[in-house]
Amino acid sequence: MKPRRPPTLHPPSRPPAAPPASPLLPQPARRPAAATPAPERLTSDPPLPSPPLSRRWRLLPVLIVGLLWLLGLILAVVLALRWLPPPTTAFMLQSPVTPVRYEWVPAEHISNAMRHAVVASEDQKFFQHRGFDFEAIGDALDERRDGGRLRGASTISQQTAKNLFLWSGGGFARKGIEAAFTVLIETLWDKPRILEVYLNIAEFGPGIYGVEAAAQAFFGKRAAQITPEEAARLAAVLPSPRRWSAREPGPYVQERARWILGQMGHRPAAPESLPDEADAALPQTVIETAPAQGGDVDTRAFDEFEGEFGVPRPIDPDEPIGSASGEADAED
Repeated sequence: MKPRRPPTLHPPSRPPAAPPASPLLPQPARRPAAATPAPERLTSDPPLPSPPLSRRWRLLPVLIVGLLWLLGLILAVVLALRWLPPPTTAFMLQSPVTPVRYEWVPAEHISNAMRHAVVASEDQKFFQHRGFDFEAIGDALDERRDGGRLRGASTISQQTAKNLFLWSGGGFARKGIEAAFTVLIETLWDKPRILEVYLNIAEFGPGIYGVEAAAQAFFGKRAAQITPEEAARLAAVLPSPRRWSAREPGPYVQERARWILGQMGHRPAAPESLPDEADAALPQTVIETAPAQGGDVDTRAFDEFEGEFGVPRPIDPDEPIGSASGEADAED
């Protein structure tokens, strides 16, 4: 018996290949493949890094530290000037006349009449307010609203702050900084110190700062020797010391000096006629005074601080001008 041959296995027949697509026949639309869904983030994945801070925010801590250092420096300077004489001021550094004339003298080396004159002229409520005369500020604003000229209402404390640290001119920015310095000065200094510094740094003429330099330049004497008449003339030019002269006062300055004398408690003897501005080069009328009752300045405020101001010592007539010793008799 013959063995069977295993059947021959043939590969499955392939379906006939599709004929090539004719470009003339329409092609069947193909179904787009389904989008594969993105794998879900595991909650344990680390968070994405935050975007970097802008340069402005990175500089903020530096600006805050710098501002604190500046405020601390200002506070230290103002506190030190409670006892130390200022070597210079902002107004002296901006003076159009150089070199300036400036000589510091302590309060006991300044005539009492000079203290009375500046308070009578510039700030009659100096011993009552805390740096700002709000009544005077309101009156000035009312006059401005009524069409009048905007006049100043700065106190001696405000003028001291401006002369020491700031610049001339208006503007809300300067007024705001001036107010801040005024609060500092009124907080850290007492009234006698404010008046002492003001008398030593106020401008009495082009490039002439302080009552000692003014007394020597205009009258050839020391600040302790100033008479009430001379003090009134010096105080009269304070609003505009570069235009008005205490040495050769014009009619307006003379009239203003008479008013100041009246506020100080003196009765000025008015001359028969006032000279014209053209006569400024001629010898000026000497203002004579006689004691009188009255005056709008409360002199009791000076009596209260008399110990702080000090009483000037008698003057040695042979002592040269500029010496630190020897003072005028007290005017009060």
